[in-house]
Amino acid sequence: MEFYEIMCIGMFVSFVLILFAGFPVAWVLGGVALASAVLAATVFEPQLSDGFYSVTIQQLSIIVQRIWAIMTNWVLVALPMFVFMGLMLDRSGVAAELMENFVKMFGRVPGGLAITVALIGILLAASTGIIGASVVLLALLGLPIMLRSGYSPVFASGTISAVGTLGILIPPSIMLVLMADRTPGVDAGGLFMGALIPGVLLGILYIVYMIVFAAIFPKSAPVPADAEPMRLSDAFGVIKSVLPPAILIIAVLGSIFAGVATPTEAAGIGAFGATLLALAHGKLSPRVMREVCEQTTKTTAFIFAIFLGATAFSFVFQSLGGEEFIDHTLTSLPFSQDGILISVLILIFLLGFVLDWIEITLIVLPFVAPVIAGLDVGPDDPGARMIWFVVLVAVCLQTSFLTPPVGFALFYLKGVAPPEVTVRHIYRGVVPFILVQLLGLALVYIFPALATWLPRVAYGP
Repeated sequence: MEFYEIMCIGMFVSFVLILFAGFPVAWVLGGVALASAVLAATVFEPQLSDGFYSVTIQQLSIIVQRIWAIMTNWVLVALPMFVFMGLMLDRSGVAAELMENFVKMFGRVPGGLAITVALIGILLAASTGIIGASVVLLALLGLPIMLRSGYSPVFASGTISAVGTLGILIPPSIMLVLMADRTPGVDAGGLFMGALIPGVLLGILYIVYMIVFAAIFPKSAPVPADAEPMRLSDAFGVIKSVLPPAILIIAVLGSIFAGVATPTEAAGIGAFGATLLALAHGKLSPRVMREVCEQTTKTTAFIFAIFLGATAFSFVFQSLGGEEFIDHTLTSLPFSQDGILISVLILIFLLGFVLDWIEITLIVLPFVAPVIAGLDVGPDDPGARMIWFVVLVAVCLQTSFLTPPVGFALFYLKGVAPPEVTVRHIYRGVVPFILVQLLGLALVYIFPALATWLPRVAYGP
């Protein structure tokens, strides 16, 4: 093994180990990058000078240029506006109204409360994209009703955890914005179109599982004893409550798909529309506006701090030959080209147990994407192939919110769940949904058109 390869492995291992020590991820990324650069330029300079890769102190000034490029990136302006949109919708009261009307409509169906949570989760996913807000909101609205109706804590907690994660996949999604920025040849609009069908498909698979589960285990998902027969007025109530978020979704995604607005401009439409919805529901006040703006600032600062650290890490890693090392390692595997792609997806799935999606998106994706671009797998068109691959990664990363020990959806749910819902209940509850997610991943892999058809219709062959 060459010395530069040892340095690359050392960088990644050091990052993971120091991260487990509890230090903030942005500081870990930047600190490991700086320490590795100093060691490469001073202590290990003789060993590296014999090869093709090295880092000098003078080269570190390039990091400043890359950080400036991030700050002037027009696409990334969409991030804070999508965050604002999600947080404002969380405060608007739309979800509470949806829950009240959907319960009236599906209350007498076996597993109807779980189906209600799933449908509301899909609507929230297409209008917020904030996992924490979706999981907490669904837990506060749906979990008490499900438990009072006799639902199993395992099934109820698994339903809310899984459905709440759909926002990271169904556009508009801040993860898709970051993925588009970090993957050459992929734009945010095309990626939004590519992820829409797989995201909705996953929501449908959830609902199918809930129906089957309720049929096999009726005592774990019973019909509420106080459920009333559905009336025609209930259907009108559902339509009335669905219209506002549906109009917002159409305004955001429709403007992108029709080519009227860029994702950044559509994010502004979404932020303004969410504010109008809060105003229409009487939930908008100076205090709410201040809290939403403060939380948006904190969330955006958190993401961009990691972005800056990852930029420094990627630059040093690439200067040490990391990109070539990963390319050589993957192409040297004793597998077919499809086997290499599957190996990458398995690696990302396993990394999701210990790393957040942000780190994987900013560090791993930029290095494995060029390898996949050079393989003869999936669609023949290189652009369609990269959209398909990034959607596969996005579906794979959705499982990272449910897999312990870093499954953030599990922590969000436990933070607001009643005392009788234990961590054991939550862990057991998410296992079937992780399997459903992997089934969705397999379907997108086997049928690439699920991710490429809509972009092809919009942009042509």
